Amino acid sequence: MPDGGPLRAALRGDCHTHSDWSDGGSSIEEMAEAARTLGHDYIVLTDHSPRLTVARGLSGERLRRQLDVVAELNETLAPFRILTGIEVDILDDGSLDQEPELLDRLDVVVASVHSKLRMPKPEMTARMLAAVANPRVNILGHCTGRLVTGRGRPESEFDADAVFAACRDRDVAVEINARPERRDPPRRLLRTAQDAGCRFAIDTDAHAPGQLAWQAFGCVRAEECGVPAERIVNTLSAEDLVAWAARR
Repeated sequence: MPDGGPLRAALRGDCHTHSDWSDGGSSIEEMAEAARTLGHDYIVLTDHSPRLTVARGLSGERLRRQLDVVAELNETLAPFRILTGIEVDILDDGSLDQEPELLDRLDVVVASVHSKLRMPKPEMTARMLAAVANPRVNILGHCTGRLVTGRGRPESEFDADAVFAACRDRDVAVEINARPERRDPPRRLLRTAQDAGCRFAIDTDAHAPGQLAWQAFGCVRAEECGVPAERIVNTLSAEDLVAWAARR
C-alpha cells in the first residue's frame, strides 16, 4: 500500500465511514480508535439512510439514538472528535432519504446514488443536480457508482460537466472514494472535476477499522490528477470542516 505522501500527511480526518449501526463490521468506538491510531483528528460517521434496507439503513429514530451515543463518546475521546453525519441516498427524483430536520442537525452530509444506477443519462443528470442543489448536501459520494473488481459494475451515465459545475457553484465537494473496488471517480472524471474548480473529499468509505488506511490510495489518485491540498476539505480541522459544511 502506498503511504500517500505529503497529501496523506495533510489530511486531518475521513468524511465517509460506517459502523455496525448499518453495514459496517465494528462499533463506532472501534472505528474512532482506529482513526486516532492513524493520526486522524476526527472521523465523520456516515451510516446509511433508511431506504437502503440491505445495509440496515438508519430510520429517523435510530439516527437520533446514534446522535446521543456519539455525544457520549466524544466526551471520553476528546480531543479526538466523531463528527455526526450520514450517507444519505439520493432518491429517484433527487430528494434525500431522511427527515430534513435530522439532516439539519448533522455536521456533514454525504449524498450518494445507490439505486437505479443504469438510469438514462438525462434523468440521472437531473437527479444528481437536484441533490447537489439541496442546501443540506456537503459531499457528493462515489459519483459513478462503478465497481472495478470481481464481476464489476459499469459507471452510471450523467453530464459530468453540468454536475461538476453545480458542485463548484454550490460548494459541494466531490468525493474521491478510495475503496479499491470503487476508485471513484475514474481519473478522466476526476480531472474534469479538478478543471471545473471543485472541492474534494478523500474518503475511505470504510466499513472496518483496517479500511481506514485506504485513504492513501485516494491521495495517490488525487496527486496524479493535480488536485491541490487546499481544495480538499478534510485537510481542514474539525471546527473548520463543520463551519464549511454549515455555510450551505
